[in-house]
Amino acid sequence: MDKNTIVIAIDHGWSSCKTSNFVFCSGVREITTEPAIYDNVVQYDGRYFKIGSERLKVKDTKVEDDNYYILTLVAIAKELKLKGRRNATLLLAVGLPLTRFGAEKSDFIRYLMRAGNVTFLFEKEEYSVTVEKVVVYPQCYGAVVDRLHKMPTKALAVDIGSWTLDIMPIVNKDPDEAMCVTFQEGVITCIQQINKECVRQLNGEIDETQIEQFLIDGGGNIPAKYQKIIVSEVKRYCSGIIHHIRELGYNLELTYIVFVGGGAGLIRRFAGLEQENMVYIEDVKANALGFERLAKAYLSTLKK
Repeated sequence: MDKNTIVIAIDHGWSSCKTSNFVFCSGVREITTEPAIYDNVVQYDGRYFKIGSERLKVKDTKVEDDNYYILTLVAIAKELKLKGRRNATLLLAVGLPLTRFGAEKSDFIRYLMRAGNVTFLFEKEEYSVTVEKVVVYPQCYGAVVDRLHKMPTKALAVDIGSWTLDIMPIVNKDPDEAMCVTFQEGVITCIQQINKECVRQLNGEIDETQIEQFLIDGGGNIPAKYQKIIVSEVKRYCSGIIHHIRELGYNLELTYIVFVGGGAGLIRRFAGLEQENMVYIEDVKANALGFERLAKAYLSTLKK
């Protein structure tokens, strides 16, 4: 790698993909014929893919099909367009839950590097890139890496993502891998439970995007009877997260806790916690920004 290598960081979420500058829905749908409108359309390997609208269904891993590779190409295109580039040599910085890091890291690297040199079109503009290297960092750690120097000797990072809840102890500025825990209890599971209750009580569901909008800013023009269920279930969900933290032996009044990810704002608004020892990082791009920071530091060591 040389001084012209560009770092692009991507947080491949089940609900949305994040780079250091963009957030877009993790939705991929192949179009069997040439589209009439090319907004959010990828053309790759003679095929057309429409990005967005509805998120992908959660699977065991993200390397089972082409979907997350296509989303990676979109992330690359968006970042390169912002930089005014169409051709580049890349260092991709991505993340995995720490508890699955060892088991999935090698497969994820092979998956993202499989083409090496790749040419594709996004919104009818051609990009030609060489993925020279992929570096993988722990999710959650990426979101807090810029504030490790401010943390006490022992701290806790809680990353509430779309599908997973990662609880990461940090001791002397480093993650304690042996004590990290991942639960499949991300925000998607909360949304699913909201709709179960809506069906049970009102015999009707709410569109997932409407629920997400309501959770972000209270919008979405949702009737009061549905809002009541949403708020009740979100409070229940937040209580479950706090229960996990307590069960793991952490004192909520004494432990320095950093909540990150899409669910950090839910904890702040609905968990009823007011302790000064708690910090909320609500920027959903926080992990991607951290991956970028770590990768650039790594790249600088190679250039010396």
